[in-house]
Amino acid sequence: MGRMDVEKLRYLEREDFRVLIAVEMGMKNHEVVPLPLISSIAGIHRGAVARILSTLCKHSLVAFERSKKFDGYRLTVLGYDFLALKALCTRGIVGSVGNQIGVGKESDVYVGGDPDRNDLCLKFHRLGRTSFRKIKEKRDYHRKRHSASWLYLSRLAATKEYAFLKALADRGFPVPRPVDVCRHLVVMGLIEGRTLCHVDHVEDVGGLYDR
Repeated sequence: MGRMDVEKLRYLEREDFRVLIAVEMGMKNHEVVPLPLISSIAGIHRGAVARILSTLCKHSLVAFERSKKFDGYRLTVLGYDFLALKALCTRGIVGSVGNQIGVGKESDVYVGGDPDRNDLCLKFHRLGRTSFRKIKEKRDYHRKRHSASWLYLSRLAATKEYAFLKALADRGFPVPRPVDVCRHLVVMGLIEGRTLCHVDHVEDVGGLYDR
């Protein structure tokens, strides 16, 4: 586990994010999004879009792929992370991203901070990793869709988690404080403590069980 490289985020221009959002929107109906469609959605001249996409590819925010029907671009996981972080930074919710503190089959978790340097927990949903390849069969996220990208399913998972977290917090349950959600990223308050897997001795086992 390490840090997320968000240094590139501060150097991206407004047009870069317009192109990233255009690729994201195009992926609702395409596995790879052709250049003319990206240009049309972004409202930017095709030549300028091609130059921007070249830069975004170098930063691993989008990837170029060839298919049987046409060539196009797809948003990478890092590109999706940047879109979520940019939106939350604009809202004044997230001001920094720190070390990774957890990794699982469905998510990556980082320490973060708000603009006032209060600690936050940033949970990026990653549906479709390892044993959750059959997520379409085991979860109701898919509903009646015949196909959907893992980015879309991760977004649904994050939205559901935030809704449940907020419902529990509003009813007084001891859960992390829900702060905000954007795309596949859930922002919550950071709870200081040790994970149970690192605890080798408990004085009051019964009391812990009751909690």
